[in-house]
Amino acid sequence: MEKVTGIGGVFFRAKDPEALSSWYYEHLGVNPVPTRHDQLPWIQEEGPTVFSPFEHTTEYFGEKTQTWMINFRVSDLSKMVQQLKTAGIEVLLDEEEYPQGKFARLHDPEGNPIELWEPK
Repeated sequence: MEKVTGIGGVFFRAKDPEALSSWYYEHLGVNPVPTRHDQLPWIQEEGPTVFSPFEHTTEYFGEKTQTWMINFRVSDLSKMVQQLKTAGIEVLLDEEEYPQGKFARLHDPEGNPIELWEPK
């Protein structure tokens, strides 16, 4: 069976796409979509990706109106959390260390949930 090789993009609606793209670049290092052929899109490091539909009644994403959440892998969760807090961004660090690693939660300026994951 032919299989997909990874995630090629994450697409979602935004009230101000340009400002939100800039926020993701400034605070999380996600390059915006190239506007010229000599620019590169965001290049991910190789690593695990979880693809997991949740029950429609889940509260895991926060508000019931949220139908998606993105999880970004990070190499040093403590440094990333400190960097975000220094920028005035509220981050909730999960103090528990799980078999699969450590986690933190935040929201982008439009209220979309983001989970940060430092894999073991």
